[in-house]
Amino acid sequence: MMQLAPIVLFTYNRPVHTRQTVEALLKNEYASESDLIIFSDAPKNDAAEDGVRQTRAYLRGITGFRSIKLIERAENMGLAANIIDGVTQVVNEYGRIIVLEDDLLTSPYFLKFMNEALTMYEQVEEVISVHGYVFPIKRRLPESFFIRGADCLGWGTWKRGWDLFTPNGAELLNEIKARKLEWIFDFSGSYPFTKMLEKQAKGSVSSWAVRWYASALLKDKLTLYPGRSLIFHNGSDGSGTNYSGDNALDVKLSDRPIVLERLLPEEDVNARKAIINYFRYTMLWSKIRYRIKGIFRAVIMR
Repeated sequence: MMQLAPIVLFTYNRPVHTRQTVEALLKNEYASESDLIIFSDAPKNDAAEDGVRQTRAYLRGITGFRSIKLIERAENMGLAANIIDGVTQVVNEYGRIIVLEDDLLTSPYFLKFMNEALTMYEQVEEVISVHGYVFPIKRRLPESFFIRGADCLGWGTWKRGWDLFTPNGAELLNEIKARKLEWIFDFSGSYPFTKMLEKQAKGSVSSWAVRWYASALLKDKLTLYPGRSLIFHNGSDGSGTNYSGDNALDVKLSDRPIVLERLLPEEDVNARKAIINYFRYTMLWSKIRYRIKGIFRAVIMR
């Protein structure tokens, strides 16, 4: 029988989003056989108190999983620290993990893909993680494929993978620059991950995800992606503390399972090119939208 990874859910002050995430998860095969571990961060300020209270009230009444453990943080940790600490705790205990945040909706086939892939590649050292989300790329992608690095929207790993995570952003940045990997790290210049890591190292952003990606890239590790997305990012309404709101990540959830075949542990060059093209397109339109907003603002401010 396949060993099922515990599902770890990180929540804050969005009760409606959290409910939607849990309800979607419960429609998954293996949900009733899986352990759910929830880390609920404490409010950062008075404005967040009611949302945290409502979220925790909902979480205390959840049923439908094999077991449910709710960890209510006594003090506000912030998203990055909450995730780093929670993932470390759970993966060290269980050996493998599936990670979700409170604004991610899953396809009914998400847990099937994650658990099967975590089992299939557990002993393949080149593979650091498995990812459930894939960008809304128009060209057809393989049923599953590898990309160098790691990702953050519905993912799973093993203890051996998470052991490679380096929390020190400055250390990661220095090594990327020393090895002249900026171009690769930025997907051929299509997305400013290096700038994001620089901001993290300076303390102006707290992103754990860019550090996870950098840690994996520097160790030349791979992440497995599905050819059709099993995750919908539901936080594009601007309700989150770490996302301003945009529909560039919107996808159609897969309505059928991903059929896994064991792949050679090497990056899919064509899939990487497709992601680079997606980044270039979205970054271009982001700049155009920003300029249009600026022009409009200048007009109405006259």
